Amino acid sequence: MTKRREFIRKSVMGTAGIAIGGMGFSSKSYASIIGANERINIAVTGINGRGASHLTAFGGMKDSHNVYLTTICEVDEKFWADGAKVVEGKMGIKPKFEWDMRKVFDNKDIHAVSFAIPNHWHALATIWACQAGKHVYVEKPICHNISEGRKMIEAGKKYKVHISTGFGSTTNEAMKFLHDGGIGEVYMARGLCIKPRDSFGIAKDGTPPATLH
Repeated sequence: MTKRREFIRKSVMGTAGIAIGGMGFSSKSYASIIGANERINIAVTGINGRGASHLTAFGGMKDSHNVYLTTICEVDEKFWADGAKVVEGKMGIKPKFEWDMRKVFDNKDIHAVSFAIPNHWHALATIWACQAGKHVYVEKPICHNISEGRKMIEAGKKYKVHISTGFGSTTNEAMKFLHDGGIGEVYMARGLCIKPRDSFGIAKDGTPPATLH
């Protein structure tokens, strides 16, 4: 237990769909790391959308990285059956299901959690997971503002767990280049994300689906 947790602390979860480790480990090099032969249990939270790729990615790491996708957390039970098929197809093991992420955090057998839930949940869910001692992979956008992001980082440091999102090593290299004065003093950064979408409209009050918690 100690070796596995120490290994996870010293590594980074990496981009979902590539590999655990975040440092470009191949299966061979990963297997040579102390603690890599110890099982890591992960839960995927949110599978209707981007989370489907998390099931495929983490579900495919059993043989190469000894990672077991043991639990699916999804508030709408109508997606459970399809999620189970993906995991069983990848791992040959039927996952457990939860609809309340807090029960996932309470489970001492789960070491890491990935989040593909609505954006407004990303920061709080990550902090809750850190408080429970879970390592986190969270989808972009990780938060709504810098303040939330700082609180997430503070939680990761305080509880000695790793938080990762879908940025590759080149992003870290670029940030180091800027911090080292590669383009001189940086006084402003501006980012744009334009995704025109149709209005959801205003729906009448209705009865929630029976499968939705």
